[in-house]
Amino acid sequence: MTKYTFKPKDFKAFTVDGLDARMEALNERVRPQLNALGDYFAQYLETATGEVFYPHVAKHARRSVNPPKDTWVAFATNNRGYKMQPHFQIGLFEDQLFVMYGVMHEDKNKAQQVKVFEENVETLKQLPNDFSISQDHMSQVKTYIHDMTDDDLAKAFKRVKEVKKGEFFVARTLTPGADQLKTDKAFLNYLEDTFEYLIKFYK
Repeated sequence: MTKYTFKPKDFKAFTVDGLDARMEALNERVRPQLNALGDYFAQYLETATGEVFYPHVAKHARRSVNPPKDTWVAFATNNRGYKMQPHFQIGLFEDQLFVMYGVMHEDKNKAQQVKVFEENVETLKQLPNDFSISQDHMSQVKTYIHDMTDDDLAKAFKRVKEVKKGEFFVARTLTPGADQLKTDKAFLNYLEDTFEYLIKFYK
């Protein structure tokens, strides 16, 4: 029995039609791992940063018609919510697992918060080749950093500051059949390795 990782069949919860049926599938196949990952990495982040982190597992409570196309656990130092400050996420779409750190459009201080990436752009560019940038947390589309020019990155930073919906996340993704998802040990090693890189941007 695995506790933390996701099998290819777990990702297929997003193919279930209908809000209630999909939520039931997510609650059965995905939420237990998100809860376990929440407990594990809240402790991990506290040890790594010296600050108390709270896990926030997506409830999708506001949905009344459209079933969710992704789900996640987010980590923030505010136990009432995470969207209003820089935060970490571990989550899934149908075709990818993602790990991210960054600022969402709901963050009123995002123009200031994104400066940590801007001021550490060389660190950003030196991340391993499988790291990417997400400019919309609701989209599966991410761009590998090594495919972005300095101008691309500058435009991404500018968009966060000037566009209401602008967001910036540093991300790493896996496909459902990835070797790193085969066992809990391999998955936790991958996540810890990823968080080590992401924490460099946590201030």
